[in-house]
Amino acid sequence: MSLVRRLQNSRNALGLAFMLPAAVLLLLFLTYPLGLGTWLGFTDAKVGRGGQWIGLENFAFLVGDSVTQLALFNTLFYTVVASVLKFGLGLWLALLLNRNLPFKSFFRAIVLLPWIVPTALSAIAFWWIYDAQFSVISWVLTQLGWIDRYIDFLGDPWNARLSTIAANVWRGVPFVAISLLAGLQTISPSYYEASAIDGATPWQQFRHVTLPLLSPIIAVVMTFSVLFTFTDFQLIYVLTRGGPLNATHLMATLAFQRAVPGGALGEGAALATLMVPFLLAAIMFSYFGLQRRAWQQGGDK
Repeated sequence: MSLVRRLQNSRNALGLAFMLPAAVLLLLFLTYPLGLGTWLGFTDAKVGRGGQWIGLENFAFLVGDSVTQLALFNTLFYTVVASVLKFGLGLWLALLLNRNLPFKSFFRAIVLLPWIVPTALSAIAFWWIYDAQFSVISWVLTQLGWIDRYIDFLGDPWNARLSTIAANVWRGVPFVAISLLAGLQTISPSYYEASAIDGATPWQQFRHVTLPLLSPIIAVVMTFSVLFTFTDFQLIYVLTRGGPLNATHLMATLAFQRAVPGGALGEGAALATLMVPFLLAAIMFSYFGLQRRAWQQGGDK
């Protein structure tokens, strides 16, 4: 009985006990699939039959594969452009919602709607908006006399790339905005009062007070934003399925296409494994961003 009481009074033991269910779930639904996928990447496994160990052959093939190279370019372009736009618009919305506006709670709830709506439903809505014959955007622009024919949003490679980015930005801005808004509300008003007494302009307050104090939150939020964007699958698959001419294939959608419809499980798993270094780079960005907490707190930790 004394052992049980000691465990109950131990914060470390209680912490481990509370973390155990989550650890089991992560082990079953994250660690095991990741390990299995990595293993399959080194085999020639096909749908319906086990594979043999072939080492780096899948990776060597993918490095020289023109479709894979295009998918990597698409993924990096999609991630960089969408993440920059989401950060800019999200920060602007956060600063706006942080002011004393009438019906502030209502506007905050409205901003969250694109994030709450399931991705597949959002993609179907954009699919209708981008339709080559019935696009509401093209109809409005035609009525205004700005264009003389409907825009082929999803049939032209660059139009399709930009259209999918716009859909991703619409969906992702609320997450960035609400997260940064939460960070803004942790900044004490006394900093702004002191800087105003010293004669700082609003821009100087934003540059020298808001951004430095918000940088750890920005690092975390943008890391998650980059991870979500880099691994995006549902939006692209519903909108374009990687077309036209593989112009919107991301590494995630191409890995699925090669592994499941294409039947080459080993090749698809290898392609998915190639995404890991980029994801690790995003996590390291967050880690170094969080180190600025030490500077803000005046310590060395």
